[in-house]
Amino acid sequence: MTARTLTTGLVGALAPTSTGSRPLAPRAGATDGPARVVIDLDLPGATISRHLYGHFAEHLGRCIYGGFYVGEDSEIPNVRGIRTDVVEALRALRIPNLRWPGGCFADDYHWRDGIGPREDRPRMVNSHWGDVVEDNSFGTHEFMDLVELLGTEAYVNGNVGSGTVREMSDWIEYLTRADDSPMAALRRENGRDEPWTVPFFGIGNEAWGCGGNMRAEDYAALARQYATYVRDHGDNQVTRIAAGASDGDYAWTEALMRAIDGLEGRDGRPGPFQAISLHYYTMSGPWEDKGSATEFSDQEWYRTLSRAVRAEELVARHATVMDRHDPHRKVGLVFDEWGTWWNVEPGTNPGFLYQQNTVRDALVASLHFDGFHRHADRLLMANIAQTVNVLQAMILTDPDSGALVLTPTYHVFAMNAGHQDAAALDAHLLLPEEIAEVDGRPLPLVSASASLRADEGTALVSLSNLSADEPRTLVLDLRGRSVTGHEATVLTGASTAAHNTPEQPDAVAPVPLTDVREHERGLEVTLPPHSFATVRLDLA
Repeated sequence: MTARTLTTGLVGALAPTSTGSRPLAPRAGATDGPARVVIDLDLPGATISRHLYGHFAEHLGRCIYGGFYVGEDSEIPNVRGIRTDVVEALRALRIPNLRWPGGCFADDYHWRDGIGPREDRPRMVNSHWGDVVEDNSFGTHEFMDLVELLGTEAYVNGNVGSGTVREMSDWIEYLTRADDSPMAALRRENGRDEPWTVPFFGIGNEAWGCGGNMRAEDYAALARQYATYVRDHGDNQVTRIAAGASDGDYAWTEALMRAIDGLEGRDGRPGPFQAISLHYYTMSGPWEDKGSATEFSDQEWYRTLSRAVRAEELVARHATVMDRHDPHRKVGLVFDEWGTWWNVEPGTNPGFLYQQNTVRDALVASLHFDGFHRHADRLLMANIAQTVNVLQAMILTDPDSGALVLTPTYHVFAMNAGHQDAAALDAHLLLPEEIAEVDGRPLPLVSASASLRADEGTALVSLSNLSADEPRTLVLDLRGRSVTGHEATVLTGASTAAHNTPEQPDAVAPVPLTDVREHERGLEVTLPPHSFATVRLDLA
């Protein structure tokens, strides 16, 4: 990482290309004055769907077993085997949806193996994640029980890679049909009378890789076929999500959009699927050596944050491909796997993907959300990978003591909760000379986004100081509405690698930000180094 001086033009963005006019990365204008964030409080934009704050729970490592589910005989407090403290922590986040059972596991999963008496359920090998034996004790009923306990919505991922059309068709019938159909009758035999609501259903996962190693056109044809049989039963309306691209594979998105070009379902929605997914992970090194979660240099700090910013570029480019086929944006983009991926913690099963979570992870999350807010017109949903004990988790549970730890990333979700279903506001950055340059790409050392809740007369501003060692003073240039009050919160730690443990659960935790002053343009805020902050505004 090096620093350079930029005196003119826009920085932090790629030049426009022939793919369209969408901004490809956050833009920051140069200024000779103090750093400013210009926000027009009277110009609301697209609604930031609460589903952009979604979660992901795969049968992987200790996410399900030992994370969400401990069994009814556990000494850890639970409801029907589901950990009470995990449920309470996630309910406090108001999580809007939960994706299950995978991930790569989804295309090995046969749902009938996970219903009926647990002692009669067949076992299987979880070949993707640790080559361990899965006993199927957590299946459809347990997952839907978890969904109801969380007060959230279900995103069920079906099996295309090793499953059948009939298997997928039967599953949605089992889940959502109310009458005496064969699958509804089977559900009642297994103890559930009323159908569940399942608003989101995935048509396979990563079909270009672990979901079948398919070519784009081959998968697109299968997605049309499988999605046709994921029917709307009764009042349950399903958003069918086709397995989309990895990273910058724009040809994959093009193939999926061509597959639905001009098709319309009986309900007026695009058919046969209504959304496509995108996967992208952030790391500081190559795939073979992704870097340590807790031991990293300043160079790795900035490289990681630069790569996190690239997530917005990918959203913009994939959205531009979609715009050419769907200018009215009826087809949603679902970023259903994102987050950091580090080398596993020493001494843990490499197939379990258990990693610690530091201030760096928190800022990766804040950068993603800033980008998501700017593309709320196309993004339907996003799901961090994963909720408990895997990759960039919200919650870590100690396998020995059973202690629960909330990670820095959890706190970013909590601090940003006010953006859910609010109207996006443009937050224009004007920065003085110093801009980091990482791997040949400019990286503004401040990031921001904002939203408005007109019905409540409030706005929420999110701010990130990406500097590893320097505080940053910003002017919030607030226009169009009078501000009558404010409340500010900050998240940081003693170092960029600070993280929470059972012994120090609050090493990185939100505290009031007191360094906020009135300014002739609005407010002046000083952010500590390596910090994330939110400012809630009361509006006249």
